[in-house]
Amino acid sequence: MIEKLMKLAEKSYSPYSHFRVATIVVMKDGQEFVGVNVENSAYGSSICSERSAILSAISNGYTKGDFKELHCLCADSNRISTSCFACRQVISELFDKDIPLYFYSNTGEYKMYTVSELCPYPFEEDDLK
Repeated sequence: MIEKLMKLAEKSYSPYSHFRVATIVVMKDGQEFVGVNVENSAYGSSICSERSAILSAISNGYTKGDFKELHCLCADSNRISTSCFACRQVISELFDKDIPLYFYSNTGEYKMYTVSELCPYPFEEDDLK
């Protein structure tokens, strides 16, 4: 998976942070969707690779509960980084709580967390009542 992520990271548009991130989400039926971070000079208009990949799956007809796993690489760091809180919110909304999330460094090291571990206190539907 690391080779696929490294190649995908080349498509990142990150002229401001110079921090290329690539994500592949794997669906329960084996289909894969990819995403990269796309920055904008109005920083709030940028999108992370995780949300890019997840929203691509949703745009292609998949829905909550169809996700099997997520793989994310920060191509310009030898550290393992995890998702920002905006991405964690989307992940906690659409992924089952026991789904594995793999985060890689550019050296190939990785850590795996479940959604429950990465998002222990999610903001959920019941919080809106």
